[in-house]
Amino acid sequence: MRGFAYMILMLMKMSGITALYVALTVFLWKLLKDRRQTFVIKLSLGLIYGMCSVLSTHCAVDYGDMLLNLRDVAPLAAGLFFNPASGIIAGLIGGIERYIAGTYFGVGSYTRIACSVSTCLAGFVAWLMHSKVFEGKKPSPVYALFMGAVMEVFHMYVVFITHRDDMRMAFHVVSLCAGPMIVFAGISLSLMSIILQIQSGEWKNPFKDMTGEKVSVSQRFQRWLFFITTIVIAGNFAFSYIIQTQSASQNGRNSIIETSQSVKSRYLEVSKRLTAEGNEFFEIIDADGDIIAGKHKEGKLSEDVLNALLEKKDAELFEGQFFEEVSLNKVDGIGVDMLLLTYIPYSELYWYRNAQAYEAALADILLFTVIYVLIAFLVKQIVISNIDLINASLDKITNGDLDEVVRVRNSSEFASLSDDINQTVETLKGYIAAAEKRIEQELIFARTIQESSLPRNFQFATMKDNIEIFASMKAAKEVGGDFYDFFFAGPGKLAFVIADVSGKGIPAALFMMRSKTAIRSFAELGKSPAEIIFKTNNTLCDGNDAEMFVTVWIGILDVATGVMKCANAGHEYPLIKHAGGDYELFKDKHSLALAAMENLQAREYEITLVPGDKIFVYTDGIPEAINEDIVQYGTDRLLTTINSVKDKPFTEVLPAISQDIANFRGKAEQFDDITMLGFELKSLRDH
Repeated sequence: MRGFAYMILMLMKMSGITALYVALTVFLWKLLKDRRQTFVIKLSLGLIYGMCSVLSTHCAVDYGDMLLNLRDVAPLAAGLFFNPASGIIAGLIGGIERYIAGTYFGVGSYTRIACSVSTCLAGFVAWLMHSKVFEGKKPSPVYALFMGAVMEVFHMYVVFITHRDDMRMAFHVVSLCAGPMIVFAGISLSLMSIILQIQSGEWKNPFKDMTGEKVSVSQRFQRWLFFITTIVIAGNFAFSYIIQTQSASQNGRNSIIETSQSVKSRYLEVSKRLTAEGNEFFEIIDADGDIIAGKHKEGKLSEDVLNALLEKKDAELFEGQFFEEVSLNKVDGIGVDMLLLTYIPYSELYWYRNAQAYEAALADILLFTVIYVLIAFLVKQIVISNIDLINASLDKITNGDLDEVVRVRNSSEFASLSDDINQTVETLKGYIAAAEKRIEQELIFARTIQESSLPRNFQFATMKDNIEIFASMKAAKEVGGDFYDFFFAGPGKLAFVIADVSGKGIPAALFMMRSKTAIRSFAELGKSPAEIIFKTNNTLCDGNDAEMFVTVWIGILDVATGVMKCANAGHEYPLIKHAGGDYELFKDKHSLALAAMENLQAREYEITLVPGDKIFVYTDGIPEAINEDIVQYGTDRLLTTINSVKDKPFTEVLPAISQDIANFRGKAEQFDDITMLGFELKSLRDH
């Protein structure tokens, strides 16, 4: 019971030291996470963790007749979670101080070499793992646990190596210290990793999504490597353990027989003065149960024990407990009515086997670690890194960069794969080029059809002296959604239309053709602008699954009176220039764009024109044109430009505006269609 309480106290103390290490690491990480790792910071971290390593030596946990510590955690934490240089500094400080304390001050002098080597090496191991395996990233909780535990395994193994001439004491030290130090060193680093990953938002549950496509090749390989290597090494250890057990048992039997014979021959000479030599275990017992010679001389056996021994007299070796512990026994007669009990306690029988088992287990763990890390590293360098390079190139290719070339050629397999991917991309580029050429031809044909649907004859034979008209449309893509139109809407009446369909390209062009046809159809029936807007809107709403819309300005001019009835469905304000004046923005009344909702009621208004008056209408591609500085052209600049050529015919005005927009835009692309329509009432027509 007392031993159990002692163990609980040890566990509590080791847990406290672990908590202090974790708290210090989290605090320093929060303090330094946004700072550049300067020389001063690296040195400071090395000194801080070096002092932690020193304190671990002098504030060790007493357990039995041993002292437990977590000295190696300090350089590992500094090197893995901060900077390799800090880990090396901390390891050297802790290791050198441990050797000095053991050599000159008697602090754990028996294990000073093993402890010093382990602590110094911990810093270099952290540097190697941080730089080569983890590539500057924080280790996962599993890897951190593995690192801490394996470093202490190495520590214990060096104790055996440095005390080959005193294996019994080395085994005693390792058997007491190995378990707590290995477990708590691993737990310390694992907890640090978990908390830091949570704090930095990098935490991923290692037990979630352990199967399927979310598991990388590297992870899957490492799991199988771990599984297979563990089975092989565990199998080898088990086989060796069985052989060693059988060997120890046989040696024990031989030793008991030899001891029995030796004692019998010596008994004839010295009788009761016979004493146990070396590791001999025997007792000479008289008929009353008194022990007259041996390990328990002057002791006495109970009658039951004595009878049990008498039953085994001259029998084969057997297992039994007659003193402090279970042992392998042999009972022979000796002298007159006396018994010779020759035995070996199991602790003595198997101590060397146990020591060898410990040493072999530690060596196997270290061997496993080296094999696992080296193979995983080589696979990552030879296979995984090349796969990552290929995937990086494939990402560029799938994102549209077909000029990317895969150049992974450090093995025949990857060279062949690279060639196959490059050849596939070249073939794909050929298909794309052919498809682009075909689409380009189709778009040219579509543009020709669209342009042919717009009126190009800007003179009416019967009104050439009354009206001057000119218009242009420049699509942002091969085909556009803007359109203009002018046509007779009855005797002596001309209809002028300009519109802008939402979107660009083929969908806008198709919706444009539908809108243009509907507007002209209703206008030629003699409808007013408001009625045209109403009926066209309902027509476009029907079957508008794509939810497109179109802004429209329409004006119907009576050339005999100069009265023009207009309606604006969400379009840009027109510019009006009265004879002898400048162009001004006419802020007419708007309604919603067509196809936005059914039964749209437009607000109709009238403008009375006199000879010399001009009207200029346009789409939003002009005021919303953007230059390289992301500045819009704007309506004010449009007014300035058009007024600079206000007295010129529209055949010169429209090109001047187009040129000014191009100069303003510079190298920036045209992102919207640009359409313009201008007309001048030159004279009223006689009835």
